[in-house]
Amino acid sequence: MGLRTALFEKHVEAGARIVDFGGWDMPIQYDSLINEHHAVRQHAGVFDVSHMTIVDVNGAEAEKWLRFLLANDVARLKETGHALYSGMLTEQAGVIDDLIVYRTAWGFRLVVNCATREKDLAWMNKQLTGFDAQLTERPELAILAVQGPAAINIVMDLLNRKGGLSAAAQVGSLKNFSGAELGSWFIARTGYTGENGVEIMLPNTEAPGIWDDLLAAGVKPIGLGARDTLRLEAGMNLYGHDMDESISPLSANMAWTIAWEPADRDFIGRSALQHQREAQQRGELPTLNGLVMEERGVLREGLRVQCTFADGTVSDGVITSGTFSPTLKHGIALARIPSNPKNAALTQCEVDIRGKLIPVRLVKPGFVRLGKKVFV
Repeated sequence: MGLRTALFEKHVEAGARIVDFGGWDMPIQYDSLINEHHAVRQHAGVFDVSHMTIVDVNGAEAEKWLRFLLANDVARLKETGHALYSGMLTEQAGVIDDLIVYRTAWGFRLVVNCATREKDLAWMNKQLTGFDAQLTERPELAILAVQGPAAINIVMDLLNRKGGLSAAAQVGSLKNFSGAELGSWFIARTGYTGENGVEIMLPNTEAPGIWDDLLAAGVKPIGLGARDTLRLEAGMNLYGHDMDESISPLSANMAWTIAWEPADRDFIGRSALQHQREAQQRGELPTLNGLVMEERGVLREGLRVQCTFADGTVSDGVITSGTFSPTLKHGIALARIPSNPKNAALTQCEVDIRGKLIPVRLVKPGFVRLGKKVFV
């Protein structure tokens, strides 16, 4: 038996199929994966993501420490509630984890992956030496992600009934990558599906009742299976698949999360990352790209991608995440694609499926946003 969230019994009541996920007993699906996927794209679904780790950071040097710990710069968070996405890197610039940081009235809140909890906490505590900052893990808090075109209105209606008009109005006014503290709740707009929605961090004791309220309002429970197809349609990385400690963020479509300025900010991995950036400019570093396969078949993790360049070079890449897109009705994937040192153009990509090379198109990561196709 693995670890269980405060909603475990609710998952069992809803008929969920339970699997081990990073040491937690979690629902993989309730109905069919396809039905759950479409529920989020067309109306609203709720995910129990309480297995993720919440860590609060405060102290006189909390900001200074986070500016050293993370590749992105929390000094960019000018107002309470603002959030950013960042990699936490090794000294060799591999990705220890990817996480979200919120500025709060009392410091900062981090949300990190469940499977990396122990190594993340050990690394963060190790890096605290010499800083006046304190970490507090918050296992007493649950996280419900409510996603879909109707999600925000449903949550606002729920808050209007329970917390009043002002609480509902605060949620309605939230912009992307921001959050608001509402008493013992923290509600944020930093979703993982490519749809509008919110994440509700609240006491474990209150989570089952809110779960029931959401289901009564027509929100469908969604398992990890549909969560994966939704995030992949949105072009979002999954730690341990699209990046890990052996991968540079520059090879994981995370260059935009690196704050190079100000130039005098020293963060863990900066020196190694600079060398990687120079290698990338020389065409020596692979990149993470989107693949589209409109023929029949499924693009799966681990499949070889044969890449042919204009100078005749043939190099192999690999699919890091792949699936059949329920929204688009064809195969999509993220793949690590080799660069060409001679800067020759990439002329063709083919995926090796059971020994047969199937043509695929290379696109910018991100396939569906707000229920619509976004690539050309």
